[in-house]
Amino acid sequence: MTRVQANALLLLAAVIWGSAFVGQVLGMAGVGPLTFTGVRFLLGALVVLPLAWRERRTLQAQGHALGAAELRWIALLGALLCTGVVMQQIGLMGTTVTNAGFLTALYVPLVPLLAWVFQRQAPHWSVWPAAAGCLGGTWLLTGASFGAASQLGRGDLWVLASALPWAVHVLLVGQVANRLRGAYGLACGQFLVCGVAASAAGLALEPITLQGLATAAGAIAYTGVLSVGVGFTIQVVGQRHAHPADAAIVLSSETVFAALFGALFLGDRLTSAGLLGCGLILASIVLVQTLPLLRARLANPS
Repeated sequence: MTRVQANALLLLAAVIWGSAFVGQVLGMAGVGPLTFTGVRFLLGALVVLPLAWRERRTLQAQGHALGAAELRWIALLGALLCTGVVMQQIGLMGTTVTNAGFLTALYVPLVPLLAWVFQRQAPHWSVWPAAAGCLGGTWLLTGASFGAASQLGRGDLWVLASALPWAVHVLLVGQVANRLRGAYGLACGQFLVCGVAASAAGLALEPITLQGLATAAGAIAYTGVLSVGVGFTIQVVGQRHAHPADAAIVLSSETVFAALFGALFLGDRLTSAGLLGCGLILASIVLVQTLPLLRARLANPS
């Protein structure tokens, strides 16, 4: 797979994820956030299971069977994925699709910061202005007043908090995929962990009815098959062949698609300040990924 093909896959994932915010909102009409997350991730695991099974048989024939250490990594990534998705899903009950899309993208500047703290990889200087830009963009997005922080609703705060598990997941997923020598087994395994954990919590904490599941069936099918089964899987596949900076830039376009689909299907609207805030956040995300790549290319023109 060429770099251009890999980036095209990542762009497709960003489009799917951006549109899935609408499905995540509509699905809440019938079930709670835990149940919705659990069912759609179990469905996503079923979608990718045949590919994971074939990949595992090939790797076993090559002498690369999964060990206890690899299974623990899959469990960790599944737990991180579950935490991020559930927090985001709860947040969508109290914020707009547009806000959720842009606030979720705050995980991108967090990734190099976490790499610096836990893996001793010093971040590029662009991380600091990008982080400030994201904070400024959030201020504009919430009304551009000096009391903006207090204007963040509970939904916004849940989505903001979800950026941390998302960032840790993004930091680790490429390393674990390389360790497992495959993308489909990792994708299926983490979906299964997420789906089982969220479903168990949903059974314990949320009312579940057949009528509610029927009401949410369309949203569950769309987000389970496309957002999880296709979107998250091609992210793992694409990131095995794309430059990390390219991948982050392309995937960050999810925020633009979330705003677009929110406007088209849910009537979301932003003020001029909100639009400026969205632009500032997106520019910060692109900045923190583009400048290190540009510096590397200037240092090595070949």
